[in-house]
Amino acid sequence: MDLSGRAALVTGGGSGIGLACAAALAAAGAEVHVVDLDAEKATAVAETIGGKPHVADLADPAVIDALPEDIDILVNNAGLQHVAPLPEFPPERFALMQQVMVTAPFLLIRRVLPHMYAGGWGRVVNISSVHGLRASAYKSAYVTAKHALEGLSKVTAVEGAPHGVTSNCVSPGYVRTPLVESQIHDQAAVHGISADDVLSDVLLSRAPVKRLLEAEEVAAAVLWLCGPHTSYITGTSLPLDGGWGAN
Repeated sequence: MDLSGRAALVTGGGSGIGLACAAALAAAGAEVHVVDLDAEKATAVAETIGGKPHVADLADPAVIDALPEDIDILVNNAGLQHVAPLPEFPPERFALMQQVMVTAPFLLIRRVLPHMYAGGWGRVVNISSVHGLRASAYKSAYVTAKHALEGLSKVTAVEGAPHGVTSNCVSPGYVRTPLVESQIHDQAAVHGISADDVLSDVLLSRAPVKRLLEAEEVAAAVLWLCGPHTSYITGTSLPLDGGWGAN
């Protein structure tokens, strides 16, 4: 795939899925803007792939205006997790997660669409989750945010279609990332079981494919959605869940 001449912006690009997406897009020839809260990580990834680093706390709406707007490919990936029963879930944490995972993608889409419309081409790829399609206990903020992101993606698809812009969600199951590694320990505490038991009995209990997804597999799906044969695919979700949704 040749994305030469295209500019991409990846949020949460300093690690995990975001890093894999940034690397895949850069390898295909895109100029990649790596956005991350961690300056050291953003700089390191940008230097490695020949991209441009941007340090931004997406919980602050004002930072969006400092990010580039002449973007052809937007990957909304940044996210965070908190695991707790509803009666114990901190409201401020709930609000923060909506800000980072719903409001920031909305503001970024709003910012880059005029450029995409003007060029008659654009790709918005939202890194959702299997939890954008179904729920799990103790993840009220995350499930709420991902369901909202799925809806935002569909509206973007409907509005963008006449302008050559597609918008889709990639909805992975559990991916081998720092976020999931920390979540395993949180789940162990909530359920009172070992980390190994969390992986087999909680996270992957309903998935026929009994392994964690690799970040590079998610990035491959993102890259595919930016290719020449996917212009008719829009407003949908691509589950990468090891058959969880079918079981």
